[in-house]
Amino acid sequence: MKLLAIDTSTEACSAALLISGEVRERHEIAPREHARLILPMLESLLAEAGLKLSQLDALAFGCGPGGFTGVRIATGVIQGLAFGADLPVAPVSSLAALAQGTYRETGAQQILSAIDARISEVYWGAYRAGDAGHVTLEGDETVCAPQHVPLPVGADWFGAGSGWAAYETALQTRLGGAAYTCDGQRYPRAYDVALLGAGIYQRGLAVSAEQVLPVYLRDEVAWKKSR
Repeated sequence: MKLLAIDTSTEACSAALLISGEVRERHEIAPREHARLILPMLESLLAEAGLKLSQLDALAFGCGPGGFTGVRIATGVIQGLAFGADLPVAPVSSLAALAQGTYRETGAQQILSAIDARISEVYWGAYRAGDAGHVTLEGDETVCAPQHVPLPVGADWFGAGSGWAAYETALQTRLGGAAYTCDGQRYPRAYDVALLGAGIYQRGLAVSAEQVLPVYLRDEVAWKKSR
């Protein structure tokens, strides 16, 4: 399988190319530089592998939640590529990619992903490592104040993401010790978008270019509250 993936949902900008289970990646922490960096990253990966876009099986992208501009950039880029090459797209939660990377690099089996959503809120999701080596969501992803995050079942959770850097004290107080450690310097990466995207594609859940949509969570919550 050959799949190209991107994530620009946070301060990190990354692209990855998965070929037969092996992943090559370009990654840079570069706030506000995503629009300039992402296409050259993609082009260099394809050139290095000697591939054209039309030779791929699918695309994947971090569909959010995350920074509004970054999520829109990823959505626009991947939709344009998908239209041009007539390729299916696997949308991957940026919170899931964050958890997958934490599991892959640390071996943590239970991950509380938190991305700083600004205005004193976090994007939040609880994930557990599954039998297939991919993390799975427990409950729902949400956006809320750190003092109101849904409480996970059990203990020994690993906190990951910029939300922990911004609100560690409030989150630890809310969780009452359920998180034994945290790393606020972790970001979603295209490497893990590629891994999760391949699973989505293989399960027949990829979408067409017309169906590619960003996920904001905050807009959805505001809409539900207004009804």
